[in-house]
Amino acid sequence: MDAYVVIGNPIAHSKSPEIHAQFAAQTTQQLSYERLLAPLQGFKAAVKVFIANGGKGANVTVPFKLEAHALADRLTDRARLAGAVNTLKFEGGSILGDNTDGAGLVVDIVQNAGVALAGKRVLLLGAGGASRGALLPLLEQKPAELVLANRTHAKAQELVTQFAEYGNLVAAEYAQLTGAFDVLINATSASLAADVPPIPVSVFSRTAEATTLAYDMMYGKQPTVFMEFAARHGAIARDGLGMLVEQAAEAFFLWRGVRPETADVFASLRAQLNQS
Repeated sequence: MDAYVVIGNPIAHSKSPEIHAQFAAQTTQQLSYERLLAPLQGFKAAVKVFIANGGKGANVTVPFKLEAHALADRLTDRARLAGAVNTLKFEGGSILGDNTDGAGLVVDIVQNAGVALAGKRVLLLGAGGASRGALLPLLEQKPAELVLANRTHAKAQELVTQFAEYGNLVAAEYAQLTGAFDVLINATSASLAADVPPIPVSVFSRTAEATTLAYDMMYGKQPTVFMEFAARHGAIARDGLGMLVEQAAEAFFLWRGVRPETADVFASLRAQLNQS
């Protein structure tokens, strides 16, 4: 039976094993998927042992995504530009590194939420690792404009320079934001601290013709403070649970060549959250 793991530290909280177990059952794929706690200074060694024992692939979570990027022999374009890897595929003595986070985000917005990104004005908050992973898949949707906002303009501008050839990308500080956006994505960690990035409320559209989708990459039993803030100002708020499921489906497809259906898995995870 082909073996897969999710590697992190800590790792006990990860929902990946149950997600991939449901994917495997649905697609009749014979595989095992476990959690692997790697020592903080022992990621590479843990991966090498897993490969030696016949491992076929791994998901990678905090704090090892940069190390996974360095370990890979080959990188997909989205992983190379993201500068981080969350999915490894072991094949023929080679390690392929991919980043499925941004693809999962786009699928959740476009397919699950039913909100197009093409030709739209999109705002991405934060210039950290989460934004780096999202930029290429977002730009591939060909929004009319993608504004990358951050507390400091210089850090946002670094990413704009790196990704400029892929679409209409603009850097801004939060205080510089003007006009309403069709889609607003919070890629900051502010929700972990029950905080909201200092954005003007004018970024939210609440007209009869257009209502902003405010998307927080974080998720939980209750709406995040960012979601509550956005909803108070007329936006439709959505959390990142769907992104979690869709990025896992993208990894499963990379490994197995089969794309699982995600609706039932999403519903199952949402029900578990609501009951917790």
